[in-house]
Amino acid sequence: MEAKAVAKYVRMSPTKIKPVCDLVRGKNVNEALAILKFTPGKGSTVVEKVVESAKANAENNFDMNPDNLYVSEILVNQGPTMKRWRAGAQGRAGMILKRSAHISCTLKERE
Repeated sequence: MEAKAVAKYVRMSPTKIKPVCDLVRGKNVNEALAILKFTPGKGSTVVEKVVESAKANAENNFDMNPDNLYVSEILVNQGPTMKRWRAGAQGRAGMILKRSAHISCTLKERE
């Protein structure tokens, strides 16, 4: 049995979120939430919300024991990129890419 949670269109670059996700992959849920709470990385608050949501889904929808849950899979994929322009020297324009991300978390129960 597995429980999932997804956060889409998070306005943060996936390259900032991926190192935070690597910290909690394979860990117990309570340990993962403790790690995320004290991680200074920019994406830690967003990833923490996704893991908490997956934990709530497991408890309420699938009647899983929250003490036996672990983060089996956590992925960060690139979402759509907003393109903006900024004035440059001598009449040129520089492109600004405002990236977004999709975060998905899957929890499973240990036997």
